Amino acid sequence: MLIPTLTTERLILRAPEARDIAPFAAFYASERSHFVGGPLTAEGSWRMLAMEIGHWTLKGFGRWIAETRDTGEAVGLIGLFEPEGWPEPEIGWDLFNGFEGKGFATEAGHAARAYAYDILGWPTAISLVKPGNDGSAAVAKRLGAYPDGSITHERHGPMYVFRHRAPVELADGGIEAYS
Repeated sequence: MLIPTLTTERLILRAPEARDIAPFAAFYASERSHFVGGPLTAEGSWRMLAMEIGHWTLKGFGRWIAETRDTGEAVGLIGLFEPEGWPEPEIGWDLFNGFEGKGFATEAGHAARAYAYDILGWPTAISLVKPGNDGSAAVAKRLGAYPDGSITHERHGPMYVFRHRAPVELADGGIEAYS
C-alpha cells in the first residue's frame, strides 16, 4: 500500500520505516510511553512498529512518523488509528522524548484530521487520553476536541474520549495540506 506523505509548516508526515526502529525503541523503553502501552522491551517496540505499518494495510489509513523538515529528525508517531477494540476512528499522537511542548502534536494533528475528513470522508473522530496525561488532553483541546465520556479498554484501561468537531464546524485547512 502506498502511504501518503503530508507536509505542514515544520513537519513531514511520512510512512513508518525500518530506520524508525531506534527512535521507537528509545521512546517505548522510557517512562513517557506508559500512557500508550509502554514501557516495552526492544522486541516489544519492534512489534509495535510492525503493527503501525500493518495498520495501513488492514485499515487503509494509519499513523505517520512526523519528522522535522529542517533536520529530518523523527519527533513522534501521529495520525489515524482504529485497531481492534477501539470504539471508533481516532486521531492520536505519541511524541518521542524531548519533542513535547513544541506544538508538533497539534500541527500534525491538524494535518491528520484534515486528511481524515477531506480524503477519507470521516464524519467525526475521537482522541483517547489516559487519565493523568494532561499534555495529551491539552493537545486534544487545542485541536478543538471536547470531552465526550470515557471508555475502559481491555489492555489500556480507563481512557477519556475527546470528540473532534465535525468537518462542517472546522475551518482549519483542506487539501492544500497534502503533498
